[in-house]
Amino acid sequence: MRCVIARFPFDLTKSGVLESMKGVRPEPVTGESVIIGRRTYPAKQVSEVITHQDRRDFSAGEVLRAMTQLGFTCSALPPAAVSTRVLSPLQQAAAMLGTPVAV
Repeated sequence: MRCVIARFPFDLTKSGVLESMKGVRPEPVTGESVIIGRRTYPAKQVSEVITHQDRRDFSAGEVLRAMTQLGFTCSALPPAAVSTRVLSPLQQAAAMLGTPVAV
């Protein structure tokens, strides 16, 4: 499939991407991601490996669009972590009062 990433055309195939990513250790995912095989990679890491371009030259959206068209599972930003911390009654009261304002 022909796709454009960072204003450059690339002919990518699913098998070619799988071969390129073989042996590449995934970095920690903090944003958009692509599942290749059984591993989850950051979108920009995938594109850097398959296109040999600097990560600053393209957007994650371009990568996600291309990888989705090739049949890979992609996800946008992970949902924000929900705080499950339970506050004591004293902490709840302090939070409701807010922080003091300097005069």
